[in-house]
This record gives sequence, structure tokens and C-alpha cells, in this order.
Amino acid sequence: MRLLREPPLDIPLLDTFVRPEAEEYPRVPVGPFPMVPEGQAESSKWTEALLSTWMRISEVKADDTERGTPDMKRYQESLSSMVLREENVRKVVKSRVCSMAIHPSESTILVAAGDSSGHVGLWNVSCGTEEGAHIFIPHSFHVNCMHFSPCNPAHLLSLSNDTLRCGDVTRAVFDEICRSEEDFSCFDFLEENACTAIVSQWSGPVAVVDRRTPGVSSELSVDIGFRRTRTVHVHPVNKQYFLAAGSVDVCVFDVRYLRNAKENKPLSSLTGHTKSVASAYFSPVTGSRVVTVCADDKLRVYDTTSLSSTVTLLSSIRHNNNTGRWLTRFRAIWDPKQEHCFLVGSMAQPRQIEVFQDTGKLLHSFYNVDCLGSVCSINVVHPSQNILVGGNSSGRLHVFK
Repeated sequence: MRLLREPPLDIPLLDTFVRPEAEEYPRVPVGPFPMVPEGQAESSKWTEALLSTWMRISEVKADDTERGTPDMKRYQESLSSMVLREENVRKVVKSRVCSMAIHPSESTILVAAGDSSGHVGLWNVSCGTEEGAHIFIPHSFHVNCMHFSPCNPAHLLSLSNDTLRCGDVTRAVFDEICRSEEDFSCFDFLEENACTAIVSQWSGPVAVVDRRTPGVSSELSVDIGFRRTRTVHVHPVNKQYFLAAGSVDVCVFDVRYLRNAKENKPLSSLTGHTKSVASAYFSPVTGSRVVTVCADDKLRVYDTTSLSSTVTLLSSIRHNNNTGRWLTRFRAIWDPKQEHCFLVGSMAQPRQIEVFQDTGKLLHSFYNVDCLGSVCSINVVHPSQNILVGGNSSGRLHVFK
């Protein structure tokens, strides 16, 4: 029956967005609460070490010297130099990895992973010992999206179905920024100072959240005409523009016109998707490209140099995106160090993470038959170092460096 994709007659179908029973996962309390790992009454010396490392590396300003985008040959050489070793594989969270973030520090590799049970795992990869990873429970449901704050990496913002929280290591507290009865799906910062964010809801609308205002409600919530919105992403240069991806819709909107129903129309539509879209992201430096992942088994790259009503399709890549119900859906992410290249998980054997050029050319495949035997649906790349982290459906992270 499973192979035929038909449920057994005596087992009811599960709703994709059914929330877990309260007994299975105790509800996280409303409001701020201390940053104490799961199963501990108070922080242990190992937890203190992890949190103090996070605080220390957040105080060091990353080198902002202008980094030129490497040419393709040098870039491929850097990819080939990155390898996965046994000591850099660790089970960091208990359930399926739904989101990840990597700290921008150039001296210490600190990775955060969010899972389908509301857990957030922090792993100091550079520590090299078993005590380098700890699990916290800031949420009750799937942790759908996470980012270290671009202006203050001592803050880790995480979004679950019902809350947007900020883990502030300087105060060792998980603060509550926004709470809603509507199920959240994704968020991105509207400004470099990370004070405002655009937040999408599974049911379609998007909300604007301002961290400076009191209370835990959003500033406004607007219907953008989508039946479902999975991801939102803000343009890296023109911060007033954001990209929303949903069922078969991928559109660019102007956040300045969200309040006005008459003017709240998409600036651009990225057409051609025939099934649901899992993600859509602007390229990291100029925003002149967008890559999408669609359930019609294609990766598409669009030219968004000029945001006209319809956008040119640059390349369409055949790619097995049929991850099924037990794996997190693939999200193709751009490498922050290379404007024209993106990474995505793969269903191919041996298990691997693939790197494509925006032309559709496969540049490199990361694999290790001894250490990587599962599909890494969620991946994150360090903004300045040659470090890639892949997360799988059992909560295991794999660090190529």
C-alpha cells in the first residue's frame, strides 16, 4: 500500500500540519525563559563552556574587507579541498532537521540546528569533544527557520509554527518576539540591524514584525493572494523587495505597499512551476538571480537583474526532488562566497550534496561513502570560510571543511 501511495484502510491519513499532542511534547511556556539544556535543572560546566564560547566569538567583528568573488576554477578547487571526516559527524538534535544556521565567526565553527520536535541543538564543532553539543527546547513545534542576527551574532532567532524567538546568549535567555495562532513557515530580516522581519504563514499571508515595539503581535498581516507560503527572502541590496514562494506561486513584492490593498500586487512573477514550490532565494551579493526548488522535479534559475512583471528563466535543471513525507523538502541555497553557484541535497547514490552553477552545470558533489549514508535535505554554508554543513532526517549533522 505504501509503494502504491495508498494508506492502509485502518490507519487514518495524517494532516501535514497537525500539531503534536501535548503529552508527546510538553508545551513550551509563553514569554522569556532561561537558556538551559534539555533535562538539566541548571547549566552544567559543559553548557557554560558552550555559551561562553558563543558569547566570546560574537564579540569579534568579522573581517569586512572586500572579498572578490573567486573565479570558477579557484572556486572548484576550494570545493574539492573540503572533506568530511568521522569526527565531524554528530547527532545534534533528536528528530528530523528542519532548519540550520552557522555562526559567522572565522575562528570557531558553531552550528545551530532546529528539528521537527521544537528542539534547537548547538554544536561547537571546533571543540572536538563529546561535550561540544547541547539541546535546548525553545519551541513546541517544528523549527522551520533560523538565522544568527547579521548585526549581533550573539542573537539566534528561530521560528516555529506559533512563535518567533530570540536566543540571547549575553543574557542566557530565549525571548519571545512574536506569537500567533496562525502557523508561521519562514522569516527574513528587512534591515541589516535585524530590528524588522518579514514572516510568512503556511496559510498564505505575510506579516511584518518589529522587535522594538512592545508586545508579541505583528505590526501588520497581509493577504498576498497565495494559498500557501513556504519561504520568504529579502533582496540583498534593495531591502524593500522580498520574494515569496508557495504552492505554484513565486513572486517579488514591495514591502512598502503591503498596507495598501490596491497597490499590494507582485512586482514580478517567476512563472513555469507546475507543482508546489519548496523554496526560492535571491543570489547573495546582487540579487540578480533566483533559484527555486519545485515538486515537478526541476531546479529553476531566473534572471532578476531587472524586476519587470515577468522574469526570464535562465536555466531549468532536471533534479529528483521527490523526498517523500519522511524527509524535509530540499531547499537550494546560494553559496554566500560565490554569486553564481548554489547547493542542494540529492536523492542520488552514493548520498551527496550537489553544487550547481546558475547555467545548470553540475560543478561538484560532496560525498563520503563511509561517513555520509543519508540524504542531507537542509544545508548551510559559512559566509567567509570553506565550510559546509548538511543535516539529515535523524538529526545528524555532517561538516565538510
